[in-house]
Amino acid sequence: MDREARVLCAAGGFGRARRLLAAASWLPCVALGLALSSEPLLTARPAHHCRPDPALLPPSLRALRGPALLDASVPRLGPARALSPCLLLRYPVAGARPSSALAPNGTRSCTRGWLYTLPAAGLMHSPVTQWDLVCEDSWKVPLEQTCHFLGGLLGCVLLGAGCDSFGRRAVFVVSLVLATVLGASEALAASFQTLLALRFLHGGTLAGAFLALYVARLELCDPPHRLAFSMGAGLFSVVGTLLLPGLAMLVQDWRLLQGLNALVTGFLLLFWGFPALFPESPCWLLATGQVTQAGRILWHFAEASGLDPEDSSEENSLATELAALSAGNPQPQYHSILGLLHTRVAWRNGLILGFSSVSGGHSSASFQAGRWGTRAGFLRSLAPGEPAFYLPYFLEAGLEAAATVLLFLTADGSGRRPVLLLGTMAAGLASLLLLAGAQYLPGWTTLSLSVLGLLACQAVLVLSVLFAAEAFPTVIRGAGLGLVLGAGFLGRAAAPLTDTCGRHGFFLQDVVFTSLAILILLCVLLLPETHGRELPQSLEDADHLHHSPLLRGCPPQDHLPLLLPSHSG
Repeated sequence: MDREARVLCAAGGFGRARRLLAAASWLPCVALGLALSSEPLLTARPAHHCRPDPALLPPSLRALRGPALLDASVPRLGPARALSPCLLLRYPVAGARPSSALAPNGTRSCTRGWLYTLPAAGLMHSPVTQWDLVCEDSWKVPLEQTCHFLGGLLGCVLLGAGCDSFGRRAVFVVSLVLATVLGASEALAASFQTLLALRFLHGGTLAGAFLALYVARLELCDPPHRLAFSMGAGLFSVVGTLLLPGLAMLVQDWRLLQGLNALVTGFLLLFWGFPALFPESPCWLLATGQVTQAGRILWHFAEASGLDPEDSSEENSLATELAALSAGNPQPQYHSILGLLHTRVAWRNGLILGFSSVSGGHSSASFQAGRWGTRAGFLRSLAPGEPAFYLPYFLEAGLEAAATVLLFLTADGSGRRPVLLLGTMAAGLASLLLLAGAQYLPGWTTLSLSVLGLLACQAVLVLSVLFAAEAFPTVIRGAGLGLVLGAGFLGRAAAPLTDTCGRHGFFLQDVVFTSLAILILLCVLLLPETHGRELPQSLEDADHLHHSPLLRGCPPQDHLPLLLPSHSG
C-alpha cells in the first residue's frame, strides 16, 4: 500500500463522513438530470399544417369556416389521408373556365404561417412553435440538437482539464454559476440564433458540473463501494429526467421551464457551493502534493469517524502519516493530459474506452431516431401520434434505469470488462441485424432488437464512463474522463447532424459506426480489470494496469508441462 492510501486509511477509510458526502452527492444529480434532459421537450415537433389563406380560394369558397375551410385549403396526402403540413392547394387564376374554377390544379407553400393543433410535448409554446421551425426551417431543429451536444463535448474537454489544474470543487462551483446565468439567459432569448449560442454554452457548463461531481464522488469511495454509489447517482439522475415532463405540464411554456431549471441550479449552488457539502477531493490533493490542504480535510474526516488524529499510541496515525508526506516541503505538481503520450498502456486504455463511448452514444441516438434501415425507431413506433409523446420519453428513461440496475447487479460480480464486452456485443449484433434486415424482419422482431440495442447502448455508455474513471490516474482523471464523456457527446451529435443534411449518407454513417462497434469487441480484451483495485494515483500507476485473463481462475502465466524443471547441481 502506498503512502497516500495509508493516509486515507488513517483518516478513517470509507467512514461515516465520506459515506455521507458520497450519498449527499446524489441529490445534485436530480437537478443536473432535470437540466440535461430538457432537449427532447424543447425540440419536439408538434402536429402542424399550413394556416388556411382565404385569399387563395375562389370567391365562392372564401366564406367557408372551420373544417370546411381546412378541407378546401390544405391537401390530404398519404395512405391515411393525413393533412400535408407544408402545402396549400392552388386554384386556377381568375378568368378560368367555370367547370374548373373549383378544382385545384396544384399546390404551393404556406403563406400565412402554420397552425399547431397539438402542443409540443405538453408545452403550449416551444422554440419550434415560437420561431416556426417546421417545413423548410425544420433543419434548424437538428442543428440546435447538434450544437447542444457539441457544447457538452467542449465543456467536458475544457472543464475536465480544469479539474486537474484547479480542483474538482472549483470547477463544480464555476460550472454551476455559469449554468445558472446561461439558463436564465435562455429564458430571455429574443431570437433563434441567440438561443442556439446559449444552448451550446449551457450544454458545456452542465457537462462540466456533472463531470466534476462524478470524479469527486468516485474519489471519495473505496473500491467495494465505487460501483454502488456511482449507479445510485445514475438512478437519481433518472429521477430528474422523469420529473421534467411534470414540470413542463405545470408551467406550460418553454421559457418558464428554462427559468425554473435555472432556479433549481441556483438552489443547488446555494447548498453545494459550501465546502461542508462539497469539499475538495483529498485524493487529488495528495496526488498533486498539496499535503497541507489535504490534511485539513482528512483531519475533519477522522474526527467525524470517531478517530483521534493525534493518537500517539498508533504507529500509523493520521498526524504521523501527514508529517511523513510533508517532509521536505513538497511543491504542488500538476499534470497535463498530454502526459498520456509518454505512457505505454494508459493511452491505449483511454483510446479504447473513448471509441466505446462514441459507438455507444451514436448507436443509442440511432435507435431512438429510427435510422436503422427504413423502419421508424422503436420509440416512435410505440407512439406514432403526438399525443403519446410521453410514452417513448418515459420508456427511454426506464431503459436507462434498467441498464443502471443491471450494471449494479453484474459489474461487481463478473467484473467491468466482461460486462462491457457483453454489452458491446449485444449492441453491435442488434444494430447489425437491423441495418441488414430491417426491411424484412417482422415488427415484433424489430421491436425486440431495438429494445435490446438501446438497453445495451445505455449500459455501454454508463460502464465506459465508470471504467475510464477507474483506469485514468488521479492526476489527470478529470481530463481523461472528459475525453471519454466528450466522445459520447460526439457520438450522439452525429445522429441529428444527419437530419441537418437531409438524411443524406445516413446509411454509410451507420455502417461505419456498426463496424466500429464490432472492432471494439476485440479491443475490449486489451483492457485491464479495475474491479476491486485502488485508484491509480500517478501516470506510472496507471501504466501498470495491464490486461488480465478474461475468465477468473485462469493461471497468470502459461505452464509448459513438456519442459522439465531445472535441477540444481
